[in-house]
Amino acid sequence: MNDVLLAVGTRKGLFLGRPGGRGGWDFTGPHFPMQAVYSVGIDTRGDRPRLLAGADSSHWGPSVFRSDDLGGSWHEPAEPAVKFPEGTGTSLERVWQLQLAGSDEPGVVYAGTQPGALFRSEDGGETFAFVRSLWDHPQRPEWGEGFGGQAVHTVVTDPRDPRALMVAVSSGGVYRSADGGESWAPSNSGLKADFLPDQYPEFGQCVHKIARDPVDPDRLYLQNHGGVYRSDDGGAHWSEISDGLPADFGFAVAVHPRRGGVAYVFPASDGSDRYPPGYRCRVFRTEDAGASWEERCAGLPGEPHYGVVLRDALRTDDADPAGVYFGNRNGEVYASADEGESWRQIARHLPDVLCVRAAVVG
Repeated sequence: MNDVLLAVGTRKGLFLGRPGGRGGWDFTGPHFPMQAVYSVGIDTRGDRPRLLAGADSSHWGPSVFRSDDLGGSWHEPAEPAVKFPEGTGTSLERVWQLQLAGSDEPGVVYAGTQPGALFRSEDGGETFAFVRSLWDHPQRPEWGEGFGGQAVHTVVTDPRDPRALMVAVSSGGVYRSADGGESWAPSNSGLKADFLPDQYPEFGQCVHKIARDPVDPDRLYLQNHGGVYRSDDGGAHWSEISDGLPADFGFAVAVHPRRGGVAYVFPASDGSDRYPPGYRCRVFRTEDAGASWEERCAGLPGEPHYGVVLRDALRTDDADPAGVYFGNRNGEVYASADEGESWRQIARHLPDVLCVRAAVVG
């Protein structure tokens, strides 16, 4: 069995799971009890794995913690790792994303925050520097707020070029940089904003998540407030690929770690309910880059189900065959050891699941 570590961030702490006997899972936690954990990173680029967790304390405020012993102990820096500079007129509310750069930049970690900003670390997440160019972008004052607030919630790096970056902002849309974050340009051509008078604006879309294809780096998948999209030119243009899905709304999108054209979504009904369509717990997988979708629900609940999967709560690991995982707002976690063909529940009765991450750490 692959030596996988599964990190589950919830509204009230972090839970860490490892495969146990007879196909079960053993969990520790809650780490950071009573703190919401919206972001987790599992860094396997060094000699030993490092865990990063963005946790919110209602008393002490948000912070980024790190562990170099797989969660046995945690270290919080004496000074805040992520901090808005004086003169910005704001302070950190939450770290929404902890994204590792590629293997050619082993110490680089990006943090996306609320308010909507980007930070960069060059020491494995111990300290972060403010990326002022995105904050100073002339369009930033016009960004709106999603239901969860205004945040840089997604950071996408390019395995071919460490200077190529992409972020998604709720509700600002997609922005790209070709010069390592020194400058940024909106990249929302084809993305619909059906809640605005101009439904195809230059910026202002409510993008929920972006994932890059592992084989063709110019291919990206995007879950929008309305519509699932694909880009074949690195995000310059987007085309909708929602046909075959029971709903075009949703929060999460994930890709297979090695197979090109394979992506996963968990649709939700738009409007006031935000439940799975038909109250059915279903993951949908494409194997042809969104030309068609098939539900993959063997082992998932058959009775009416109301758990919604948030933007960072559907992920794959890097095992072979790849594992696929999702957690929902019912506090349930499901895992597939066969790339989504079949599922089993591995945790229940957790607090509201906000994010999941998984990686081979052996």
